[in-house]
Amino acid sequence: MTDAAEAPVFNLLSATGRPVRTPKTAELVAGKLRRMIVDGQLVDGDHLPHEAELMDHFSVSRPTLREAVRILEAERLVEVRRGSRTGARVCVPGPEVVARPASLLLELSGATVADVLVARESLEPAAAGILAANGTEAAFDELERFVDEEIPAAYAADDFGSAAARFHLRMVQLSGNATLALIAGMLHEIFERHTISVTRQSSRTDIEAAQANYKLFVRSQRRLIKLLRARDEEGAIAHWQKHMVVVRSMLSPGHLDVKVRDILD
Repeated sequence: MTDAAEAPVFNLLSATGRPVRTPKTAELVAGKLRRMIVDGQLVDGDHLPHEAELMDHFSVSRPTLREAVRILEAERLVEVRRGSRTGARVCVPGPEVVARPASLLLELSGATVADVLVARESLEPAAAGILAANGTEAAFDELERFVDEEIPAAYAADDFGSAAARFHLRMVQLSGNATLALIAGMLHEIFERHTISVTRQSSRTDIEAAQANYKLFVRSQRRLIKLLRARDEEGAIAHWQKHMVVVRSMLSPGHLDVKVRDILD
């Protein structure tokens, strides 16, 4: 591979007449290392081979290799500890990598709580249907343990809102659909913060209503798990669609027009 640290970069014309920049060698090296991570040849926690080995493998100079590593570091695919002798460590990112930029874009666009809740109403029932069709018994057991253990413990600790939001997210993740899980992860912080705020306010101003909502939520979760175990795809979709509408009615009185930026401040 010719080292682009010294080689010129030429511009070609694309079919549209626009200049097409030839990738620098560092970008090509970064692309090959990125592909190794995507393909699982390098997994989370692995260290990249030593510089000398990589320089020899790719036939590049040290500055070019370090630029390639910086590209991966900017993408949050590797973590570099300055001064460490172990070099760069692979760090497979989660939804949190895109959650903050996505939240910022929602803030800049003036998105409201209503926008977020309606979006979740579109994706969560679909995830419930996929989970009913393709989910494992281990996944259903995990959700049931969540309802039996984490939800009551969180309610007792006045942290029901956070636990409820985590249940929603985990259900989508267990569906196995990576795209739905990524979108749910992006929206999770916004949904969680709003849910915590509303449920805590409710528990302090109307204890009876808060208890009733808690019991309703748990019954609905158990109903979902029963449908999942029965492999009732249509039933799971319909039930969770109704559940999400009820959640919006519980969380939204007087809050529909609240801006995302106000939740995240």
